[in-house]
This record gives sequence, structure tokens and C-alpha cells, in this order.
Amino acid sequence: MTKELRLGDSGEAVRDLHRRLVSRGYSPFAGDVFDEITDDAVRSFQTERGLRADGIIGQQTFSALVESGLALGDRMLYLHQPLLRGDDVLDLQHQMNALGFAAGPEDGIFGPLTHHALLDFQLAAGLPVDGICGDTSVAELSRVGARAAGSAAGLRERERLRQEHPGLLGRRLYVAASPEMTNLGDHVIRGLIQAGATGILDGIGAEDSATAQAANRFEADFALILRPGDYRCAYFASPRHESVMGRAVAEAIHGQLAELLVGDTGVHGKTLAVLRETSMPTVVCELIAPGDAAATQQLAAQIGEISRAIVKALREVLESDS
Repeated sequence: MTKELRLGDSGEAVRDLHRRLVSRGYSPFAGDVFDEITDDAVRSFQTERGLRADGIIGQQTFSALVESGLALGDRMLYLHQPLLRGDDVLDLQHQMNALGFAAGPEDGIFGPLTHHALLDFQLAAGLPVDGICGDTSVAELSRVGARAAGSAAGLRERERLRQEHPGLLGRRLYVAASPEMTNLGDHVIRGLIQAGATGILDGIGAEDSATAQAANRFEADFALILRPGDYRCAYFASPRHESVMGRAVAEAIHGQLAELLVGDTGVHGKTLAVLRETSMPTVVCELIAPGDAAATQQLAAQIGEISRAIVKALREVLESDS
């Protein structure tokens, strides 16, 4: 998309938005004006998809609208650059994991883990092993009744971390901090390094995807994002999958910070791009509201306590899992 859409906008782009919303089950809209009815529908969709419910059609919300219109079998799925995304990929990942083929996190992104799981499934099913999910693979999935209720992806995530690096010793931790949080990020990194981890402090990218890519390049075992915002602690969760380790760390950090910071907004499972696109468990900590000078001063005054609380939470979860 070329520009954001919001309340008061009009034109063909809004008309296209209306068509997409109607196809997702929302009531028909009249005309090409982004009015209060459109705003309510957009916020409802954002909430349903685990996005920030601000009523604005930005890149993440628009991408989610496009992806939500894809069902398994609508197109061929295969490893491609840029990576294919959509609810059809999410369905494939869920079915692969339910059958015992490790497709990785159910994030709707067709990456290497999903590719290898599909190859293994095709081999086991006696299908052509080409890594392409077309009509034949979809039909075989339907035949074997792969729609199980649960997924082992989250448990595999925890087991992988447990086996690779017991405790914090030797773990690679990536911390990205906004300008307001850089000093806090520095304190957190130093605490993690003192505990035996390898850490890096980075600035937050212009977009969530840029931050996720930086964490992936570092090949981190865990990523922590510090920035202003509405969520005290957020981890990746979709309707069919959640990051088990991400949730555990988010809840631990939230518990440690409960008595230190005001304005608690709780722990949230979200599909924000920085949570969805990282290849490791990731937690976003939004400790102050944007532009809140008083909260920024409080953060600075308590930086030692807050950083120690975050490090303590990470140690409790990661070391108890060893």
C-alpha cells in the first residue's frame, strides 16, 4: 500500500478496503468514505488478529487483511523470496505440526522449517517430494485427517532452548531499545552478560520488520524489545499457536515490574510483526506511554531497579527451564 488510511479518508483505496472487510464477514459499507462504521470494523479486525487496535490501515493491518483472505488450496505454497504469507500457510503449519512434522511456529510465514516439514510429509505419504503444497498435498492432508486440536510447536520451542543452552550461560540475547529506553537497555545487557550470556544492544528499526531482521541476523536465542507503547508485556500468540517461552518470560517480567511501575496494562498475546517475524522467542516491553514525560522521569529514576527486575525475570524462566 502507498499510504495509510484512517477516519475521514475517501477514494478508491477506501472502497477496496470496504470490499476486503465485507469478504471477511463484516457488514456491507456504503460508498468510499472511511467513516465511523469503517473505523469500528477496522478496530474489530485488528483486535481479532492480535494487532494494535488503532483504527488505522497501515502496512501491518493491510497485510493481515490480504493474508486473512487466503485458504489452504487457493494457491501453491513453496519456499520463495520474499517468503509467502497468509492464513493458508498458517493452516498448513498447524496441520504439519499436528501430524508430528515440525513446521515451526504457526506464524503464517512459509520459511525453511515449514519447507522441510512439507518435504518430510510428502516423503512419508509417498507423494512427489518437491516441497510444493499444491492440490495433491492438500488432498492428502485432508485424507489423513490432520486437523488436530493442538500443536506441539510451543513445546518444541521450549525443549530446543532447554537442550541448546542450560540457563543463561552461553545464550545469545538480543535487546533492541528505542531512544528513550537506551539507558535501560544498556543496564539490562550488562546484567545479562554478568550472568554469563552473550548480549547485544541495538536501536529499534524504523519498522517492526527491520528490528526482527536484525534479531534474526544476530541468531539470538531470545529477543527483548524495549519501547514506549500501550502494552506492558507482549508475546507472540495467534489463534492456533502461542510462544510458550515468550509467554513465560512476559509473565515473569510483568510480575517483577508490577510494584515498580504504574499504568499496568497487563500481558498480551499479539501478532505484531516484531513478534511474528523473529525466529526466536521474543517479548515486547512497552513500559511508558508515548510522550509521557513524567513516566520517562520515573523510568530514569528507577533504572537500576527496573533493569535488575527484568534480568531477574529472564534468569528465573530461562534457568528454571534448564
